[in-house]
Amino acid sequence: MPRRALLLLTALVLALHWLVLVGLPLGATGEGQPRRMAFHTRMVEPPPPPPEAIPAPPPPPPAAPRPRPVRKPKPPPPPAPEPAPVPAPEEAAAPADPTPVSPTETAEDVPAAEAPPPEPPAPAASAEPPPAPPQAAASTPAAAPAESAGVDIQPPGATGAAPSSEPPPVRLPPSTRLSFDVRGEVKKFHYNASAELVWRQDGARYEARQQVRAFLLGARSQSSVGRITAQGLQPERFGDKARSEQAAHFNFDTHEVIFSANTPRATIGEGAQDRLSVFIQLGAMLAAAPDRYPTGTRITLTTVGARYADRWTFTVEGPETLDLPAGPTPALKLQRLPRHDRDQKAELWLGSQLGYLPVRIRLTQGNGDFAELSLSGHEAP
Repeated sequence: MPRRALLLLTALVLALHWLVLVGLPLGATGEGQPRRMAFHTRMVEPPPPPPEAIPAPPPPPPAAPRPRPVRKPKPPPPPAPEPAPVPAPEEAAAPADPTPVSPTETAEDVPAAEAPPPEPPAPAASAEPPPAPPQAAASTPAAAPAESAGVDIQPPGATGAAPSSEPPPVRLPPSTRLSFDVRGEVKKFHYNASAELVWRQDGARYEARQQVRAFLLGARSQSSVGRITAQGLQPERFGDKARSEQAAHFNFDTHEVIFSANTPRATIGEGAQDRLSVFIQLGAMLAAAPDRYPTGTRITLTTVGARYADRWTFTVEGPETLDLPAGPTPALKLQRLPRHDRDQKAELWLGSQLGYLPVRIRLTQGNGDFAELSLSGHEAP
């Protein structure tokens, strides 16, 4: 092939390659032909949602407690010895209660209770409770007195002789208000208090009220109301109040006493008294016939508390002159005879110039605890 033709062919090939490289479409016929446009479609997928949080697994259940090893039961203890017989009312230990104790009540009259400070006594009588101060459960009441049991008077030296049961003459004192200073000791605790005894009578009926007040311990009161007969006082109702009141109701027609504490009814005879009226009745007997009661005379009569009745025996100790807060006071001393070693000892001084009303009372328990009331003043009520 001639060299000229080879050069032309080479130039043509180069031109075609150039056209391809610069991007011209191969089928274009002229400038006016529209340029073809190419569209490219691309699917855009949204980002995947975040993975859901996996809930935390629940805590494992607590391990069941290990069962305690079962102990073999101990062999039963040997049988205990038979308990000692329940002491008579006077023998019961003095109870403990936060209210003051009335001197007219014995220890067994106090219901068992809360154990707080000692209780001071109230005027005119024997030992509710101190109830609170220490209190023991009430013991079984003594057997009720026989229906025929009245007032028995035994002169000195008449041991073995039948006591006189003839109703003694009486002379009641005029209406009076007595004030007392009180001191005492309970389980080595010393206390001081004040007390008052108000006595009223109009010749047909009577009313006696006594109250003892102690700082921080509160108050306790007793009351006795009834008729006045030829034989003296005939109680109809006896009340004993600390936090609540217990009462004894007398029925001399049926010769019995009914207790609000639901303790068994008691049989009584003529001349029976309550824990408050007994001191007024004793004084009225001595005032009417002082010569009939020489030193050594014993006076026994049924005395009723808020829960049971018992026979009380007093012995005449003789005249004394007392140095009291109210001044020198002539008095006749009587003492209640204890039936057992642990019984309460009661000492009573009746003022011979005050219608034989109580001017001093001292109560001593078997363990040494005591309460003493001393007259500090008196006036018309």
